[in-house]
Amino acid sequence: MRSWGGAALAALLLSGCASVTRGTTENISIASTPSGAKADVSGTEAPFSCVTPCVVEVNRNADITVSLSKEGYEPQIIPLTREVSGSGGAGFAGNLLLGGVVGMGVDAATGAAMDHKPNPVVVTLQPVTPPPPPVVRHHRKPRVPVS
Repeated sequence: MRSWGGAALAALLLSGCASVTRGTTENISIASTPSGAKADVSGTEAPFSCVTPCVVEVNRNADITVSLSKEGYEPQIIPLTREVSGSGGAGFAGNLLLGGVVGMGVDAATGAAMDHKPNPVVVTLQPVTPPPPPVVRHHRKPRVPVS
């Protein structure tokens, strides 16, 4: 009976902290139309690039920007925002009951209650518009009057 009580208490304590229940990282899916674009992800610990479609693991508290480029298409820059998710908010709120100020501080520092938006990042690349053709002016030779 005693072991069940200890296990239940441990489970209850661990369920109150978003850092434990959700982790401090998340996967961001990146896709483009057409596929095969280069995605440069800033805000990660090390510079990261991949070719779409791809997935990158990022820290939940990071400021993330995704830059997409492909030959013949306009480049796109997508800044991601951070929002408190439903499950992250519940984990953070659980700190009030179980984790106390320490748990709230850990969750705030790690961003464990946050999710990046949009996720997945889906972009339709626009073709580069070619410059208009140059205007060709034909110069006519002046007519010479016939006498």
